Amino acid sequence: MTTLVIANQKGGVGKTTTALNLAASLSAASRKVLLIDLDSQKNSTSASGVNTDASSSLLDVLIDNKPINSVILKTEFKFDLIPASQDLISAEMELININNPTAVLKEKLRQIKYDYDYIVIDCPPSLGMLSVSALRAADKVLIPLQCEYYSLEGLAAMNQTIQEINSSTGDEIKISVILRTMFDTRNKSAREVSQELEKHFAEELCTTVIPRNVKLSEAPSYGMPALYYEPEAKGTIAYLALAGELINKYEKNSAA
Repeated sequence: MTTLVIANQKGGVGKTTTALNLAASLSAASRKVLLIDLDSQKNSTSASGVNTDASSSLLDVLIDNKPINSVILKTEFKFDLIPASQDLISAEMELININNPTAVLKEKLRQIKYDYDYIVIDCPPSLGMLSVSALRAADKVLIPLQCEYYSLEGLAAMNQTIQEINSSTGDEIKISVILRTMFDTRNKSAREVSQELEKHFAEELCTTVIPRNVKLSEAPSYGMPALYYEPEAKGTIAYLALAGELINKYEKNSAA
């Protein structure tokens, strides 16, 4: 089982779009996938065709010690989901009363490590206990990045945050994957930022680039990933390619 955490402290970079469509694309490649929505905005939940009034979320597992299987839902899109709920807003206040609160999620995920090939976690944009918990549970941290100047600053901030977590916990979290999203080849600035990423982050940078694509934006309003909304769209094909790239990279390495 590989836990992929999709994180970026900067909003509007395609974080939820990536979590949702990567989960759908991995499951389309016959992998067993669980998508966890940790964002109280509940966008991954609604875009998975699940009622956002769900009464249970991961917080019930972390706080009330419910079995993690009790909050997993089946979706019609081949992957499973732990939905977000309104109570995630109060997560910070609730978790502070637990011993070593940011380590609990990693421990709970061990209960289902033989049930899935991939767990994809959609982090909230704010850096609170839920985000730190997700980062500490990660096998791989994927940073979606729009190719604009301020995104490089966001990447540096994310890396600094991870280093601070490592310093305080003794963990060895690192950015594993950088994904260029909403890419427009006609935009000179986007091309220049992309070149900078290729120069400085060659090892982490995905070959796959996610284009700016209207179908990726439209699909969530119909309660579905792009793969089921418009399978031939450029954005859909790009996320299928991303899934293939990650499968080839991580499963090949694990088999070696």
